[in-house]
Amino acid sequence: MDTAELRSAYGKLLDAAADPNLGDADDGGWNADQILAHLLSVDALIAAVALSVVAGSRPTFDNRLSLDTWNLDRIITEHSGRADMIDHVRSQAAVLCDIADQLNEKAAAVLVPSLLLSNDAPVLDQPIPLARLIDGLAEDHVPVHAQQLLDLRVAVRPSPIGR
Repeated sequence: MDTAELRSAYGKLLDAAADPNLGDADDGGWNADQILAHLLSVDALIAAVALSVVAGSRPTFDNRLSLDTWNLDRIITEHSGRADMIDHVRSQAAVLCDIADQLNEKAAAVLVPSLLLSNDAPVLDQPIPLARLIDGLAEDHVPVHAQQLLDLRVAVRPSPIGR
């Protein structure tokens, strides 16, 4: 598989995550730490699926664990702060891309029964090729979360001192 697009998407996401002016979502949605924890969970799940396929297993993918608030909080508390989470996302994304780079066509074509939810609604509930699961990260998942991070930027107001 070619992971150039996925690596690029992660580069943009990590740049957005490093912005020191990230606040809370206006709509009560995830904050930056929760988004990063979600990505860590999803990436680990997909890497595990890919490695299971290579090992000859027939795994399933279910993103509900990566949406679970308790699990996101657990991941957040395992890190010493945002910079630590960003470093972990960077290294785990590299691992995932390295695994995907090594998939042959036969492994990439293996159908993986997949359940994807978004906002508590099913988005996908059917088998898809492993390559599609990975490509979906680059085409949709990572860019959407990068935009979520950008949307968390708060306007930096000039200091009233010196006026």
